[in-house]
Amino acid sequence: MASEDLVRRDFSADAPNEKLLTDITEMKCRDGKLYLCPVLDCFDAAIVGFSMDTNMKATLCAGALNSVVGRWGSMKGCILHSDRGSQFTSHLYRETLEPKGFRQSMGRTGTCADNARMESFFATLKKELIYRLPLYKLTREEVRIYIFEWIAYYNRKRRHTANENSLPPLIKRELYSRGALAA
Repeated sequence: MASEDLVRRDFSADAPNEKLLTDITEMKCRDGKLYLCPVLDCFDAAIVGFSMDTNMKATLCAGALNSVVGRWGSMKGCILHSDRGSQFTSHLYRETLEPKGFRQSMGRTGTCADNARMESFFATLKKELIYRLPLYKLTREEVRIYIFEWIAYYNRKRRHTANENSLPPLIKRELYSRGALAA
């Protein structure tokens, strides 16, 4: 069963952990497919958690949620927006969301614009990393390491034009937490 669209294509947030986006993408490697489920914060475009696996079952998405909570703590009242894929409508995923305080939101079926900011992240990841790698020569484990390192670079060093002064996501978050940045 689908949830209401609480985001309505408004991908902005006034503070961290108010509105998060998630989805799944795949990479075809030498030894099979690797799936990535990142979670992006609308406040600063930071990837605040992610999970990778050899399948795209609900456990992949639940793992991404667990990584968010493990790193950032309580998500009470935070909107978590996705598409209506079976992973996001599964009992396992919803049982993971609810006790952690997330409010589930879903875009309409077949409307990628309802999660456009997440799709934009995937385009950036693929343009800057994935399409430059000879995936057909690399194992899933090798690609997993590249993705992990690229997300660290993306969060800490890559300039992001949607942020004030094109700040990297976690730099904006740090300045906000110190009160040095008005939302």
